[in-house]
Amino acid sequence: MGTSSHLLSSVLMARFAAQGFLRLDAVVPEELNARAVRAMAEGVPAVPYGTPLGEAFGEHSFARRLVDLPPVAGALRGLVGPDPTVDHVAVHVREPHEGAAQPLHGDAIIDTRRDAFDVQLMYYPHEVTADMGGTHLVPGSHLRQTNESDTGRYQNLCGQIRLTCPAGTVLLLHHGIWHGGRRNDSARRRYMFKIRFNPTVRQVRLWDTDDLDDPAVVTELSATYPWYEQATARLEVYNRVLLWRALTGDDSFDVERWVTRVHNRPGRTA
Repeated sequence: MGTSSHLLSSVLMARFAAQGFLRLDAVVPEELNARAVRAMAEGVPAVPYGTPLGEAFGEHSFARRLVDLPPVAGALRGLVGPDPTVDHVAVHVREPHEGAAQPLHGDAIIDTRRDAFDVQLMYYPHEVTADMGGTHLVPGSHLRQTNESDTGRYQNLCGQIRLTCPAGTVLLLHHGIWHGGRRNDSARRRYMFKIRFNPTVRQVRLWDTDDLDDPAVVTELSATYPWYEQATARLEVYNRVLLWRALTGDDSFDVERWVTRVHNRPGRTA
């Protein structure tokens, strides 16, 4: 993940700020994947809202081992800090040849926070092939605020991702990203385990900041995606700059001076 301690680098944090997710391919060992599938089939206990992460899962449970894996723990540390609480957990199952897909949506009601965010972990304990459907993601949609399934009328957007991945892959998502579970056209049941984390500390410089001045940070924050139009691309970069200022505590950071222009109010005292 960029450092020996598995903390995220500034470049990876900027990528998360820009695209709304990070992908950790095949970071979970096969033994734990097999155990997780069995546990999901049997049923995973609910976790009460607001339970500290250290108390949420049994010491020997697959979920505890999952969040303790160094690449996962390091990434979560950089995104939500050292002591997040668990909002909820869920097992999502798509049956073989199910014939239905989940509408494109953002989770929960509209969330107007610009200086904080929850993180959703999605864990795929087995390979997800193209015919299994996988999770539908729209990169860079997380800061375009909507209310739940306002986007449900849209079936396809340019640049969308229909996840295929090896067993043991983990996605870490900004809570606002547009996503949905796609139809499973395979002969195999598809499992996904989800945990939503709430931060309990300010999300400021929680990652490895040694590369904070790397030019690649600005490159990541300037990325555009095919579903943007030119004007809306500027809006998304503007919103990313606000998020990056909050994450770094640096109110002077900008890309193409877009935020500086808008915040320019000469002579104002408040």
